[in-house]
Amino acid sequence: MENNVQKEESIDLGKLMQIMYNRRKTVGTIVGGCTALALIVSFALPKTYESTTLVQTRSAVETGASSMAAAMGIGGGSNATLSYIELMKSRTVLDPIIDQLEWEDEKKKPKAKDFAKKFLKIENTKQTNLITVTATGKSPEEAQMISQSVVDNFLSMQTDKAKQTQSTFVKFLNERIDEAKQEAQEARTEFAEYQQKHKIYSPDEQARATVSKMNAFDDALGNMAVQQKANQAKLESVSAKLGDMRSSSQAFHINDNANVMALRKQIVDAQVNLVGLRERYTEENPNVISAQEKITALQQKLSEEVNTIVASQYTSINPAQADLIKDQANAEASIAVAQASEAAIKERRAEKEKELENFPQEVLEYLKLQQEASIKEGTYTGLVKQCEDSKIKEAMESMDIQIIDPANLPDENRPVGPKRKLIMGIGFVIGCLLSFVYSLILYKRETSDGGQEKFTYGKV
Repeated sequence: MENNVQKEESIDLGKLMQIMYNRRKTVGTIVGGCTALALIVSFALPKTYESTTLVQTRSAVETGASSMAAAMGIGGGSNATLSYIELMKSRTVLDPIIDQLEWEDEKKKPKAKDFAKKFLKIENTKQTNLITVTATGKSPEEAQMISQSVVDNFLSMQTDKAKQTQSTFVKFLNERIDEAKQEAQEARTEFAEYQQKHKIYSPDEQARATVSKMNAFDDALGNMAVQQKANQAKLESVSAKLGDMRSSSQAFHINDNANVMALRKQIVDAQVNLVGLRERYTEENPNVISAQEKITALQQKLSEEVNTIVASQYTSINPAQADLIKDQANAEASIAVAQASEAAIKERRAEKEKELENFPQEVLEYLKLQQEASIKEGTYTGLVKQCEDSKIKEAMESMDIQIIDPANLPDENRPVGPKRKLIMGIGFVIGCLLSFVYSLILYKRETSDGGQEKFTYGKV
């Protein structure tokens, strides 16, 4: 019984091939017909052309402003580079191009997402900071227009969003500048009134020598105040852009993280050490330069650690919004570091102030008011500089993308589609499959009667 089933299920390939050979004209007709039909279809299909634009981002050598992309609500090569790729597929970039093209049926006009899938191929070249924008069009001019317009529209959008992002930051920073200016004016006025009232316009030589040692502390305290106010402005700016999507360092337990706490302590110690060096050396001294470089490296490590913590919490949102949340968390962490550094510097300064205990009370009050005026004046000056730097950064970020190769005009005689050889190959394969099915049907029919052959070899 089993042998009979096995026999019924087996196929004699030799017999099948013989059937195909005997009916070779029919088989050839099927294969040839499918191939010819495929060839006809390939000629009937409209020609398509490809145009490519090559652009370069600055993200390979310096950090770009990819966080502004979150303003579009969409989202790493680098994370910035991939954010740019996603932005190039956004409605802001593609909708003007879609409206510019002619469509047979306006109701079937594709959405930006579908248009990007069908007509665009945007890639990060070999994980470099290069992006290729390849567009497909029905004519060479159309392909070139789409490719170039994607880049042009993106550059325009980036410039606008960079201005909005930096303008928001500058707005909050200007509020801090106004506050610092008012505080500096009040401190100067109070100091001047004290000078006039007590007729003290300059302390004696010994007092000046002692006070000069305190200048490094005052400068450092002013710098810490600038950092706190600038990061507070940045925090408010980013929080305003995130809107309802609020987060904070508390949500991530960033300031309680062991690695963050260790880095914060190292930065605080390095800041105090730098103040001590500035008491003895100028800014050009190698020891001072080395200490500043150490602080910069530690701050970079802290930023990377904060980014890692945020990335582990936000895995489902787009990278652009994640960048804004990272900016927010970094600002909060920087404020905490500046506050801790300020407290440590004040503590060390208090120890130094003991050297002034032997001076008259009037002189001590004079020096105190002078210190407050100096710190607040330095804070105001530092914030103004920060604001100017931000405006310069705004201008630079509009140049975050540079066009290396403009969109080329394809050769009209060399379309990329339809791919006739491929279509003919597919037609040939389909023809072979149909021929095989046809022969298999004949084989089943010929051998259906108990395996008895019902055909004769020879003529077709």
